[in-house]
Amino acid sequence: MKPKATGTLSGCIVWIIAFGILSSCILPMAMIIGGFTSVSSFAMQTLEPVICPDGTTAKPYSYATTTTDEYGNSQPSTAYELHCVDANGVVVKEDPILYAFVWIGILALIGLVIAALLAFALAAPAGALIAKFLNRRQRSNVETNIEPE
Repeated sequence: MKPKATGTLSGCIVWIIAFGILSSCILPMAMIIGGFTSVSSFAMQTLEPVICPDGTTAKPYSYATTTTDEYGNSQPSTAYELHCVDANGVVVKEDPILYAFVWIGILALIGLVIAALLAFALAAPAGALIAKFLNRRQRSNVETNIEPE
């Protein structure tokens, strides 16, 4: 293999490893943040053009309900919905869950883009560290008359 092709291949492998490590940290954090912020007015207003029909506005709606814990006991809870309201104040569409999934998906995608950009920025320094480590290892093997593996 030519040295340029080898360098490109090893750079891609380093990028993939860096992306995997970074995305395993960033992606769950983005999804957690998306879960917490999906009930905000900002999230609902951002998704209004996607979820609501034309001529309606997105309004957050919450109500008290109950949920069941791991032992089968009922616990008080709050539920959130996105309501699409027309100019007369009539609810045209109720969306209890889709907006939250779309919002979390958008933030997860943003997290993946951030991980990809960070991996790209860190791939060169990581590759240089790996090359320095391997060169040091080869030199120590040559000095002790050990054949490289």
